[in-house]
Amino acid sequence: MPHPDSAAVAAMRLAGASRWTRWCLLRNGGWQRAAGLAGTLAGRTIRAMRRRLELVWRPAMALAGVGLGLLLLGAPALADDASTAAGYVGSARCGTCHAGELAAWQSSHHDLAMAEATAANVLGDFDNAELTAHGVTTRFYRKGDEYWVNTGGPNGKPADYRIAYTFGWTPLQQYLVRFPGGRLQALGIAWDARPAAEGGQRWFHLYPDEPDYGPDNPLHWTNRDQTWNYQCAECHSTGLRKGYDPNTDRYATTWAEIDVACEACHGPGAAHVGQAEAVAAGNAGAWDAHKGLVVDLADRDNPTWAQDPATGLPRREPARGGHAEVNACARCHARRGQLHAPYTPDAPLADTHRLALLGEGLYYADGQIQDEVFVHGSFIQSRMFHQGVTCSDCHDPHSLTLRAPGNAVCARCHAPARYDTSAHHHHPLGDGARAKGSGTACLDCHMPERNYMVIDARADHSLRIPRPDLSVALGTPNACTGCHTDQTPAWAAAQIDTWYVNPKRPAHYATALHAGRSGAPDAPALLAKLAADRDAPAIARATAVDLLAEQPEPLDPDLLEGLAGSASPLLRAATARALERLPPDAALRIGLPLLDDPTRLVRIDTARALAAFARLEANIPGRASPLRRALAPALAEYRDAQLTNAERPEAWLNLGVLDSLLGDAATAEADYRKALALEPGFTPAYVNLADLDRALGRDDDGRAVLEQGLNHSPDDADLLHALGLLEIRAKHLPAAAELLGRAAEQAPERPRYAYVHALAQEAAGDPRAAIATLTAATDRHPNDRDIALALVRLNAKAGDRDAAIAWCERYLARFPDPGGQVAALLARLKDTGG
Repeated sequence: MPHPDSAAVAAMRLAGASRWTRWCLLRNGGWQRAAGLAGTLAGRTIRAMRRRLELVWRPAMALAGVGLGLLLLGAPALADDASTAAGYVGSARCGTCHAGELAAWQSSHHDLAMAEATAANVLGDFDNAELTAHGVTTRFYRKGDEYWVNTGGPNGKPADYRIAYTFGWTPLQQYLVRFPGGRLQALGIAWDARPAAEGGQRWFHLYPDEPDYGPDNPLHWTNRDQTWNYQCAECHSTGLRKGYDPNTDRYATTWAEIDVACEACHGPGAAHVGQAEAVAAGNAGAWDAHKGLVVDLADRDNPTWAQDPATGLPRREPARGGHAEVNACARCHARRGQLHAPYTPDAPLADTHRLALLGEGLYYADGQIQDEVFVHGSFIQSRMFHQGVTCSDCHDPHSLTLRAPGNAVCARCHAPARYDTSAHHHHPLGDGARAKGSGTACLDCHMPERNYMVIDARADHSLRIPRPDLSVALGTPNACTGCHTDQTPAWAAAQIDTWYVNPKRPAHYATALHAGRSGAPDAPALLAKLAADRDAPAIARATAVDLLAEQPEPLDPDLLEGLAGSASPLLRAATARALERLPPDAALRIGLPLLDDPTRLVRIDTARALAAFARLEANIPGRASPLRRALAPALAEYRDAQLTNAERPEAWLNLGVLDSLLGDAATAEADYRKALALEPGFTPAYVNLADLDRALGRDDDGRAVLEQGLNHSPDDADLLHALGLLEIRAKHLPAAAELLGRAAEQAPERPRYAYVHALAQEAAGDPRAAIATLTAATDRHPNDRDIALALVRLNAKAGDRDAAIAWCERYLARFPDPGGQVAALLARLKDTGG
């Protein structure tokens, strides 16, 4: 089940993000804003508090849809008349012609994605087995043919719950429990289905290291973050309709088939079956160009992979003309958020989903998998993808097994005589030759695995060459020391030097992404170069644009104008999101054409960015401005994207931000309050609602809002910081310094909080404390220019000539000085007059 663990938390370093905020990874490109919160004190909006966050959900290993009516009545092969009307016919009917494919699919992970809790399907030990975790003893038992669990419920007290469904098969199986409102909740305890010899055949907790795993924890199995209808159902059923009603906060979820069946990938089959039956009846002309298929995933080019005689490398003949298959697989085998529903597999991916980019905490700077990001985001970085390899080149799409065992699957394209040798991998071919972990298996070096859901090992599909030199420079992992855990990256890099003469170590986008993440002084130049690099993967270039928009330097309109014409929707959408950082004339010149982009993701990101300029136009009563008229269709799509996930507080937060930008304060307030009604502990809604009150001159109301939020989360950095700024505006300086100090203490990873705290200390009459705060902060954040400049100013103002000179020299060694002010100050300080 999805669990924003420590790696995902690291990705959510927006200014002031509390522990709860970091759990709530905002969906669909929402922006958390606190415009103006820092304006009174720091003279400018905290850019980091406007950082875009994505809620890209991670379905459980194998889940499928279930409708409210079916919860009560059982699960027929086809769920309801709506599925039939939508053209779904069911896998059994497909199998009348495609018997071989149906047989391969049966007992696959797709077929076993979800099932009713019966003796044939339940793998776990329900013979009064017990597991104690997080101070709660859970007991698994049976009542006749039913499977039950006694465990802590929503109020923390033990209660009995019947298991409604199993989902998944191996290496683990999870269990679903019915809750009011049409919800299914996934237990936080799963069955380890591996053999006992491998450590399996046991119950285990999916969040063993999660602190305070109780009913107030968003990851508790009874809470929204573990609701199957939202988190899991889309990708583990066929023809799912979530059926959420925001007016009643209830689900009426339905499916066409309970598991991942034929039509989940091929689309509704009624037209295809109708044409096939007509042909069988003698009407040979009944076939249309696509045989009635919604999406044709067959490769009609009959490709081959030939060895290039000049390079020895495989080459696809003919070259691939599209990515329909990869697109269909990506919808579920990717970290992403849903933009539109319902949909069929023929829609472009970026019309229905937002793919997570190479964000910090999700991927390492070099693009290796870190958090649970699945496959697609790493695969599209690979040379294989760009040479035309698709999923089914390696995986049988029906049985889901590899096309060949072990290294043999790679040998289908790569000559074994060249690659499956000690001369290539430099490991001995002994008794365990080619076994995983021996150093002779291709995936050991090129597809290293990481465990998710505690025991589920998943391979990195970026198919990269190990780069321990990047580990030395940037701290990224590498396959060599992943196996040789007693060695260092420097040892591994040196070992490669002994194997190869002048080993290939080309420039890598990791350098730019690492610089952007750390705020290095050369980050803007490196990121701009990567964004413009046509040879780099589009996902890395789009990530560079996002990071570039977070840098303090102005953006180059010419760069964005060039990127707006990219063939990649990922890159066009990233360009659209960056428009908000441009002057209005440049943003509108580049952005207005993107409102008519063929891809929904690009249109809604453009509309969302340009909405920031809508209030600059003259507001004529009774008449919509030209910009608002131009934005209207795409903004309607943006609202629809949010309401696709209307059960989530993040969706209403995003709508509140939009309505606030458009000047509709009343609707914005209603949006924020809807978010809080769904989740009373949702910190960003309190912060934004209080800021709305500030903008309306209602700081007393804002104070009440923030104090209400602190009642839920007394140590929340967002709320403490916002209340501290409110106290600055009220000229309660000692109280402000105390609150801002608590916020900085709760969020030491956020340099801006330390900076604002120090300015409050200075304003409260304690410049020495401010200097101490900033000195400690610069040790943690050596690349923060504002902190460094403040130390120059404060030490000079305090009359500490030696310290001021030292900080000037340190600043000039690291940061640009466009106006020459620091250099001029240094010259004055060094002058005999000081």
